[in-house]
Amino acid sequence: MRETEEVIEKYRKAGKILSEVRAEAVKKVVEGASLLSVADFAENLIREKGGEPAFPVNISRNDEAAHSTPSFNDTAVFGKDMVKLDIGVHIDGYIADTAVTVDLSDNPELVKAAEKALADAIEFIHAGVNTSDIGGVIEDAIASFGYKPIINLTGHGLERYIQHAPPAIPNKRMPHGIVLEDGDIIAIEPFATNGAGRIHDAGNAEIYHLISDKPVRHPSARTLLQKIENYKTLPFAKRWLGDHIDFAMVQLVKARIIQPYPILKEVKGGLISQAEHTIMVMQDGCEVITK
Repeated sequence: MRETEEVIEKYRKAGKILSEVRAEAVKKVVEGASLLSVADFAENLIREKGGEPAFPVNISRNDEAAHSTPSFNDTAVFGKDMVKLDIGVHIDGYIADTAVTVDLSDNPELVKAAEKALADAIEFIHAGVNTSDIGGVIEDAIASFGYKPIINLTGHGLERYIQHAPPAIPNKRMPHGIVLEDGDIIAIEPFATNGAGRIHDAGNAEIYHLISDKPVRHPSARTLLQKIENYKTLPFAKRWLGDHIDFAMVQLVKARIIQPYPILKEVKGGLISQAEHTIMVMQDGCEVITK
């Protein structure tokens, strides 16, 4: 169903801010720079431009695919890494989502594989296309470079305050799929790897989201929950909440009020590249709102 023009303009505004932030953030990803400084820079620039982060800036390196963001006192710096910057902006809950690979590891063909897959998928999409066929286009593009797609990660729909909504957009050809409709807002998100083509949870969560708003007993947990409620159902970073919150966080996780996003890594340790745009499906093609 096509959104109102007012809502579409909010998506477009989020996409424009995100495009500008992405262009500036990639310049900061250089050997010796701190991951925390890049995340802070991008998130603050989003706010300066009139948006809000839709989720913490993901800075995933090498065999990490997603959900890696710095802690509040992180001292890690970039080395000869394959760096994925995954950034989101929302305007009044309407989300634009993009990702780009900054290659400090000298593996340009792996980066090109994800970029070609994204470009081919965008060229292919219009109302009436099946998501299974989009997956086939992505898989074929990545395979043409001699690499594999990450088959247990997908692109996704975007809804108000919901970063991952139906439909899933597979990164390989599937037996069945969903037919896209005019006005659908989706994120196309190919991942390419020289590894096995699958990811697994690797722990060390720094990103969480609210799953239940039920009462909690401990005062420190109640106080922290009040801060968390500001993010509604969107993911948030532990570092956004201040220091000395470990006990309260544990209480909220135990009570199933918040849920962690574990870092996702390639099962065989392969390098991973990523490319992502948010698009609006149209009758005769699509509009890339994060161009």
